[in-house]
Amino acid sequence: MDLPRPLTDRYHLTAHIARGGMADVYQGMDTLLKRKVAIKVLHSQFSQDEAFIRRFRREAQAAANLSHPNIVSIYDWGEVEGTYFIVMELIEGRSLRDLLRAEGALLPQRAAEIASDVASALEAAHTAGLIHRDIKPGNIIITPTGGVKVGDFGIVRAWDDSSDLTRTGAVIGTATYFSPEQAQGHTADARSDLYALGVVLYEMLAGRPPFTGESPVAVAYQHVSANPPVPSASNPDVPASLDSVVARALQKTPELRYQSAAEFQADLERILRGEVPAAVTMQGAALMVAANGGGPARTDSTQVMTATRPPVLPPRDEEPGRRNFGFMVATLALLLLLGGLVYLVFQLASERNPGAESVVIPNVVGQPRDDALAQLSGLGLQVRLTEVVSDTVDPLLVISTNPPAGQTVEKGTAVEVVVSLGEEAVPAPNVVGETQQDAERLVREAGFTIGQVTTRPDGDSAEGIVLEQNPGPNVPAAKGSDIDLVVSSGPEELEMPDLVEMSERDATALLNTMGLRWTITNAHSENAPVGEVLATTPEAGIPVNAGDTVELVVSDGPAPVKVPDLFGRTVNAAQSVLEDAGLEMNISQSTIDVADPSLDGRIVYQFPTAGTEVTPGSPVTVTLADYVPPPTTTTTTTTTTTQPPPTTNN
Repeated sequence: MDLPRPLTDRYHLTAHIARGGMADVYQGMDTLLKRKVAIKVLHSQFSQDEAFIRRFRREAQAAANLSHPNIVSIYDWGEVEGTYFIVMELIEGRSLRDLLRAEGALLPQRAAEIASDVASALEAAHTAGLIHRDIKPGNIIITPTGGVKVGDFGIVRAWDDSSDLTRTGAVIGTATYFSPEQAQGHTADARSDLYALGVVLYEMLAGRPPFTGESPVAVAYQHVSANPPVPSASNPDVPASLDSVVARALQKTPELRYQSAAEFQADLERILRGEVPAAVTMQGAALMVAANGGGPARTDSTQVMTATRPPVLPPRDEEPGRRNFGFMVATLALLLLLGGLVYLVFQLASERNPGAESVVIPNVVGQPRDDALAQLSGLGLQVRLTEVVSDTVDPLLVISTNPPAGQTVEKGTAVEVVVSLGEEAVPAPNVVGETQQDAERLVREAGFTIGQVTTRPDGDSAEGIVLEQNPGPNVPAAKGSDIDLVVSSGPEELEMPDLVEMSERDATALLNTMGLRWTITNAHSENAPVGEVLATTPEAGIPVNAGDTVELVVSDGPAPVKVPDLFGRTVNAAQSVLEDAGLEMNISQSTIDVADPSLDGRIVYQFPTAGTEVTPGSPVTVTLADYVPPPTTTTTTTTTTTQPPPTTNN
């Protein structure tokens, strides 16, 4: 598309950055604020779809209200010459896609850090009611300082909802990162974004996506029907804890995945702290078993995430004696090197922390888990919980600690606390969505007890419905242990604010903060500018509940008028007709030659043409005729005299 270098008076395009399926991205300059920006200019075919434009405007406004350190900020949006654009924060750096192409698999710790930041961004967006629908490495930017930014919030939603693209069987996004429900053309929700993030995390760990194929259809089919091998099958440095998190995120059934981005992020943060992830489902464990060829799942649930090199093996044709001798020498050298390194580390540590406070690890063996954790934390120690099945120690009692009791360590040292799950760890029942009464019954029938019960308002659930549980559904836990419940207290009652004469952007932002949904109906107005709220249902002052839907009637400006047919009219007659229609007239300086004298000085061409709908007050340019008479022709007559034949005298 050939765009003017100043896109508008305020925004100037300076360089082309990239081209995608929906838009071209340019580097630009905001001349008002004197700052560099990124400007995404939508492809022309989208500007022809009125339904898409309405959704685009609505979703761009909603996305502009997102404020999060891991989300690319949207500053502004607009339209110029029928082309729609979005002004965004300009991020220096490169996409995760380019990083993976250049470096392959990332260190597990770095992959978990990036995924955690993306999950944080998703939680903020989902809380605001925005579903991304196209989480992929190309939409994740890594800054030069290592920060993570996610882009395209809200924009994909407008594209996905377009009437041309959501017909039966249509799927939107990138097939490699489809959720099973998207691959089948079903509605995507927040858990679809979490599946896509699971695919991205898999690719960061394994160096390749979980599914590949010769066509997008083949890849989509695998998302629906196939289970991938665990990432550690491709990268042995990946700990089993991350295998488990990926397996949970890639469950085919949304109900078996993480139910929120916050839950996903919490598991990643546990892994980064060296703790065991808490939301590993039984289905995830089964998936790991299947992926490992039916053998037992890996039990090294917590590993130090550092890069390792494969051992160097001697040539096969070496003699055994020489090989053993070389091995002994190499081993001795390695031990000496390690000893020196350990000594150096301790020396540096003592130099940096000469006054570090030490504590003696108390004996907490046999104590209840919560008491032991509280005692160790109170001494300034970091606690890493490991739960194991035991037929000799009662559930929720401490089996051992590492380092053991009596050892002197510095404050801040990580202490592993091994706790018994009893003879059998069973999956917690899924009581989310049940009434509190039914949930308590199901918990007890499964061999658990009811722990803490708290309430909170919820616009989507009636009073008394369970919203959350801890441990989560299907998470292994000791029989007899507590399950905490969060129960809905019903929708929170609010008062409908007065939104009339507010801009659409401000009105929708206010409704978002109140937890209210909204729809937009456009109406023409002679007095209100485009984008101003004309009315709301319900009206201001009416009680509403969180989660209710508010209808906004927004001005589209004055109703369009049709350009009248001016052909053959005189200037004065055309002027009168246009004034009656609320339009202005411009007379072109050029004329059109005609051979019909009756059209001389009359209108023979107009722009816009007759019947075109335009905004009131728009100009209509007319072109007058100039009669040019035909050229005069001269006729030449030639006279031929015929002589009579001569007379012959006989």
